[in-house]
Amino acid sequence: MKRYENLVVGGGMAGLPLALRAARHGSTAFVERERLGGTCLNRGCIPTKTMIASASLAHRIGRASEFGIEVGPATVDLGAVVDRKDTLVESIRAGSYRAVEKASDLDFYEGHGTFLRGRSMKVGDEVIVADRIFLNTGTRDAVSNIEGLDAVPHLTSRTILDLRLLPEHLVVVGGGFVGCEMAQMFSRFGAHVTIVQRGPRLLESEDPEASEVVETAFRLEGIDVLTDTACVAVEPTDQGVRVHCRGAEDTFIVASHLLVAAGRTPNSDELGLEYLEVATDSVGFVPVDDRLRTSADGVWALGDLRGGPMFTHTARHDADVIIGNLFRGVDSSIAGRVVPHAVFVDPEVASVGLTEDEAKAAGYPVTVGRQEFRGVAKARAIGETDGFVKIIADSVSGMLLGCHIVGPDAGNLIHEAVIAMVASAPATVLRDAIHVHPTLAESVNAAAGGVHRPAAADD
Repeated sequence: MKRYENLVVGGGMAGLPLALRAARHGSTAFVERERLGGTCLNRGCIPTKTMIASASLAHRIGRASEFGIEVGPATVDLGAVVDRKDTLVESIRAGSYRAVEKASDLDFYEGHGTFLRGRSMKVGDEVIVADRIFLNTGTRDAVSNIEGLDAVPHLTSRTILDLRLLPEHLVVVGGGFVGCEMAQMFSRFGAHVTIVQRGPRLLESEDPEASEVVETAFRLEGIDVLTDTACVAVEPTDQGVRVHCRGAEDTFIVASHLLVAAGRTPNSDELGLEYLEVATDSVGFVPVDDRLRTSADGVWALGDLRGGPMFTHTARHDADVIIGNLFRGVDSSIAGRVVPHAVFVDPEVASVGLTEDEAKAAGYPVTVGRQEFRGVAKARAIGETDGFVKIIADSVSGMLLGCHIVGPDAGNLIHEAVIAMVASAPATVLRDAIHVHPTLAESVNAAAGGVHRPAAADD
């Protein structure tokens, strides 16, 4: 048995920086059962956006004639796309391993750890005991209750990124951000894609008008979109899989490949948390307070394991909160933090704060500023005019309540509103700040009613 001051379980985007920094303040054990980097680096943010970049380029080449450029049709080598993705991911991951190897007072254990009595953890033949325990074991693809799924080869968000042969017809079950990103990406690679969404619209957590813009774009690109439709059963066929969908009427789709993107489930069920007396909710997430402390003394949970919001940027902030509180003497908290997010479809979607409906439901007197991208000169110049910027503000105090963007580079543009909200600045700061012309950022100023608002926005 080896004793440490700190034990970090899970090497994702919260666990990795936490382990490296904790080791500067005391002996630290670091346990990871797969590869450093977690979902984000190995099968999420980085690999998906790398492959989406290839799909986006293929799509832009197909539009070249709109810009006065004549080229032949793009030919996609999916194997080469995957190789590029793997090379990039490995280069980043290698840096993480080098950082761990160089860290003093940090012992790295590669293997699955399970807690035992006495707050100890067994990893292989080793038994570890620590004063402070930090849980960062993340989530995995949820198991769907589709009838017959166990008998049908199917893809998940984890396995689809390794396909080297393009599907002839891909059915995507789930219209959240994973399903939508994968659907558009493979459509742009050249596959026939059908996306099946149980709810009434794609991207249900986004502003309804943003969902509408994305769905329209999908249909124009040739993606079949079935909303208010559930995938209830599947069965194997000589062509691949037969998918039974139930909506207004029953639909049967024969496809070569099936992707199930039906949410995430926490990796808390094989840890032996009962020996730590750590409480979990009905799904398996670990509830925490605003300093990420669990129900057990000396045990913290961070990253996706603690439940939403589940983003890499919130996971990194989780690590900063713990480091500040325990090692830097800073009173840090996750309470009230401003959390933006983006969905990397085209047109891109980004959001922070309340939607218009949420603000009204909360009782705020609401004023809405809006700018369509078709009225923004730079958007017209680059041929990316779908979508809008919508700013939600308190009509009495001027407080910025939320911002929702669907359009070109939305994931970057949203940060104007993020900074304003973090600074508790009124929406008027977005109105009064002069922006460079011509830029996409003018859209934010215009939505706030600033000097960059076109005289005839719909021209």
